[in-house]
Amino acid sequence: MLLTGCSQSNEAATVGDFKITQTELQSSIDAVMAERKKVDTSQMQLETGDELNRGQLRFKILMHTFDEIAKELDLEITSSQVVARKQQISQSLGGDAELPKNLVNAAIAPQDFDTYVRAILISERITTALAQSGVAEADVATQLGKLLSAKAKELGVKINPRYGFWDTEAGDVVAADVTGGAVTPSAE
Repeated sequence: MLLTGCSQSNEAATVGDFKITQTELQSSIDAVMAERKKVDTSQMQLETGDELNRGQLRFKILMHTFDEIAKELDLEITSSQVVARKQQISQSLGGDAELPKNLVNAAIAPQDFDTYVRAILISERITTALAQSGVAEADVATQLGKLLSAKAKELGVKINPRYGFWDTEAGDVVAADVTGGAVTPSAE
């Protein structure tokens, strides 16, 4: 028996030639869920289900996009810079004991923390360059967002339909209407 319409690959998404596997994505999701069991989440508003899946996929797409921008702009981020910033972040949160709770709240898997910190460092370099080039401080974040969206569009983001689709304007993974419009919310 042959099933059609199902992806035969293990790809959750591709960003240009870069592949994000479903296995890699699920590993991050599983790690986030496991870390939640270790901290008090009662006061947190956390993503769950498909929302968590899309959030983790968005994270991986954007982190790779930051890496591609860094390559294009010849920005070098060293491992010692990442370590120093991780220590700085940890201290600003109240020490290493508080870090896990904050990673859970931000839905960052422990194995993705270095990647996240690297993206912060790249973002800071870009925002500094934008400000030095005359972009108004109030517009820097918007310009950074436009740069990320443009780079993702240039690279070409393709999403496995099980996760939704890539909205190039918003730079986000959007849930697909898997019912074809057959199911709509009640007007009540």
